[in-house]
Parts: sequence; C-alpha cells; structure tokens
Amino acid sequence: MVIIYFLYHETLRFSQLKRKMPQVTEANLTKELRMLEQYGLVHREIYREVPPRVEYSLTEIGRKFVPVLEALEQWAIEYEQERKML
Repeated sequence: MVIIYFLYHETLRFSQLKRKMPQVTEANLTKELRMLEQYGLVHREIYREVPPRVEYSLTEIGRKFVPVLEALEQWAIEYEQERKML
C-alpha cells in the first residue's frame, strides 16, 4: 500500500523508493515491486542507458486503486477517534 501511495504522486526509481522507505530491505522492496507488477498495478520502465535506469509508475488500474486506499485511511482515522472515546 505504501508503494502505491508513493507512486501515485510521482514516477520513481528504485533508489528513490528505497530512500522513502528506509525500514524496508532492498530484497523486500524488489519482491513487492515485482508482485505489484505481476498484478498489473505497477509499470516498470527500463531505459537502455549506461548505467541502466529503471522507473516505476502506477498503471491505470493501479491509479483506480488509490480511492480504496484513501477510504481505508479515512476508516482508520475514524476508528482511532472512536476508540479514544471508549
């Protein structure tokens, strides 16, 4: 979910994503990106340069998932507020 959140705002290279999520290992970030790519939520663009450049962005279906994340965030905020009142 965090990867989708970051890619919703901009196209990012692997190193940029890694800097935004320092607690995540490179191996786990790679695994998650590949899984999101398999599901069709993330697009991986490889540029044939030296050194090679790879950028990640959301696909159209990935962008359509963002409102689901926003609704989940709103629910979590309301849930926390209700718990504080108990």
